[in-house]
Amino acid sequence: MAKTIAERADIIPVLAEIFREYGFEGASLAVVGNRTGLGRGSLYHFFPGGKEEMATAVLLHIDTWFEDRIYRPLRESDDPTAAISAMCRAVSDYFHSGCRVCVVGAFALDNVRDRFAGAILDYFADWKHALATALQKTGRMPDHAIDLAEEAVANIQGALVLARALDDPAVFERAMQRIEKRLL
Repeated sequence: MAKTIAERADIIPVLAEIFREYGFEGASLAVVGNRTGLGRGSLYHFFPGGKEEMATAVLLHIDTWFEDRIYRPLRESDDPTAAISAMCRAVSDYFHSGCRVCVVGAFALDNVRDRFAGAILDYFADWKHALATALQKTGRMPDHAIDLAEEAVANIQGALVLARALDDPAVFERAMQRIEKRLL
């Protein structure tokens, strides 16, 4: 049975999956309407700014998820090693073991990058900073922690692309294991 969409928050996870599957340009209002069961009038009721407002809401939703489950625990945990391991598990779960495209990464590579530049920059910078903070708490020197954090985020994104390109989620899982081992 299809989920009833009663408020704006109900549609955002559906929109995220649409943007993952079709990209920004391919996510036409017809596709959004078909996938949500909402007509144009309802879509514009929830998102008066149209598709751009939908994408902005999705990016905010993603940012909130990562802040709550990845960035804040990395920055604030009294056990940075546990927080880094938890990050690796949460990232693997979030991206469905490499079967799920990173919307932020996809937007960064798309012709809409400039339109959403602030959200894209913040996503990657916040992740790198939070991970570097945790790595420093494990005793790594600041410059080394920053380099290692940047390498880890880049490797995660690259592993997502490679797993998708090869249609092999095991690529992502192996990469996540190597990333966790290197971080710890």
